[in-house]
Amino acid sequence: MPSSSTPSLERVRVTAERDWYEGAGISLGIRAGGLVFTSGQAPVDADGVTVGRGDFGAQARQALANVSTVLARAGSGLDLAVKLTVYVTDIAHQDLFAALRAEQYREPFPAETFVQVAALADPEWMIEIEAVGVVA
Repeated sequence: MPSSSTPSLERVRVTAERDWYEGAGISLGIRAGGLVFTSGQAPVDADGVTVGRGDFGAQARQALANVSTVLARAGSGLDLAVKLTVYVTDIAHQDLFAALRAEQYREPFPAETFVQVAALADPEWMIEIEAVGVVA
C-alpha cells in the first residue's frame, strides 16, 4: 500500500475494439504519464488467430501492425516509439526484420533489442514485439 508521501501515477489500460488479449487477463498496453508500454504483440488478428503460419515476414508485419494499433489507441504511434524489444525464434530473420522496420521508421530510430528465444507463448509464433512510445 502506497504511503501518503508516495506520488500517484495514473495508469490507464489501453484497449481496442476487439481486444485480442482481454480473455488472457493481459492489457494490450498501459499508458502511464507521458509514455505507453505495450504488451508483447504477437502475429495475431483481432480474433486472436495466428497470421502467416510459417511465414516470418507476414508474422512480423502483423506484429508491427498490432504494435501500431496499441500505440495509436493510447495517443502515440510508431513514429513516436522510443524502444522496441523484438523476440524471435530464429535470429536468422534479423535482416528481414531490419528491412521491414525500415519501411515503418525514420530517424531518429527507436532503440531496439533483438533477441532469439527458445519459444514464444504459441508454438506457431515466430516473433513478438514490445514497444514503449511517447504519448502525443
